[in-house]
Amino acid sequence: MKILRDMNFPAERALYGAKDVKLINCSFAGEEDGESALKESHGVTLEDCFMDLRYPLWHDTDVVIKNVEMTEKCRAALWYTRGINISASKLHGIKALRECADIIIEDTDIVSPEFGWKCRGVDMKNCALQSEYLFLLSSDIVWKDVTFKGKYSFQYAHDVKIEDCVLDTKDAFWHAEHVYVKNCTVKGEYLAWYSNDVTFENCFIAGTQPFCCCTGLKLINCRTEGCDLSFEYSDVEADIEGDILSVKNPRSGYINAGSIGEIILTDDSVYPCECKITQKK
Repeated sequence: MKILRDMNFPAERALYGAKDVKLINCSFAGEEDGESALKESHGVTLEDCFMDLRYPLWHDTDVVIKNVEMTEKCRAALWYTRGINISASKLHGIKALRECADIIIEDTDIVSPEFGWKCRGVDMKNCALQSEYLFLLSSDIVWKDVTFKGKYSFQYAHDVKIEDCVLDTKDAFWHAEHVYVKNCTVKGEYLAWYSNDVTFENCFIAGTQPFCCCTGLKLINCRTEGCDLSFEYSDVEADIEGDILSVKNPRSGYINAGSIGEIILTDDSVYPCECKITQKK
């Protein structure tokens, strides 16, 4: 493997098509404003590097990124790339990850609107993440110990597993399928509308009008706060510890809660509401 150390690469396509190269304490910055520095490369390791230019890692394979800072100017950093391992880094450019596959991200701080669109096979652990429209149309995602803040997350995503995480979001999991969320705090209004086969287990869920127009929805030993007008037109199996503000026109299944402030069954419901509703108190 070729090693490049303590160098700056400001020019466009500075290392285009590189093979089996390790860059240590290098930078991608300068008035030349060169883009696509490592496009079409294979077997690239970046360690202790600074990246301040656009589109550095497109159409690559087998990329390792360790203790690397990508600034706001490092826009659209990783696109159409397969086999990515990122650790102890900062990804602060917009659209940092798109249409990539087989990705591991650990101990990393991410501030990147539109992060992770159309990606497949993303394993994230111990990360902090801020984004809007996170993981749109993505699949095979695993999260562990991730803190996330941002709107419109996981829309049209499928095959997602999230455990021991904190999500502060809005309109999350719309049209999502095959999602399992365990031991998490999920705050945000309009949660999981139009979703299919979504399960929340041992979660704290807060926000208005959650879980409408769902199929195959399951809540196992969950707690809620501020959840009103819940479960409208949904097929649901819900065991809720504690109270829920109100339930409106649930379509089928059952809802078992500590107490329900109001059960709303309207004459103008589009569907017959045959859900069984019980209260423990």
